[in-house]
Amino acid sequence: MSESENERTGEHAEKRTGQMEACQRCGRKQGLVGKYDINLCRQCFREIARDMGFKKYR
Repeated sequence: MSESENERTGEHAEKRTGQMEACQRCGRKQGLVGKYDINLCRQCFREIARDMGFKKYR
């Protein structure tokens, strides 16, 4: 399928810049954390950040 066909059918899951459109965990489209290719909304990131190895210093 060409790129224009994917856009018309809605099968294209990423924006043209490569940024994800929705959270990989819950599907929320706002508040995405894309740094380090995390691609989670900020709420999901806060829930699982410690399990992923992030530490809270303050």
